Amino acid sequence: MGREISRPVRVRESRKRDESLLTRMVNAIFAFVKYAEFEIFFLFFFLVAFIIFKDLTSRPEYNQILVKKHGGVDFWAF
Repeated sequence: MGREISRPVRVRESRKRDESLLTRMVNAIFAFVKYAEFEIFFLFFFLVAFIIFKDLTSRPEYNQILVKKHGGVDFWAF
């Protein structure tokens, strides 16, 4: 009974050794992406938000929206 359980493990291990280096590297990358999927999307979201916000604040016409108030009392010094 113990040999039947350990035999499929040995077959899987030998199959992994028979795979090429490129196949093992691609499988490792896919395993990492599958494991860290949430963190990757989290960082990607903040990167995209940063790029969009940076683009909006770098244009003078959009930058005035963040600085000046349209109508009413102006509390800003500039």
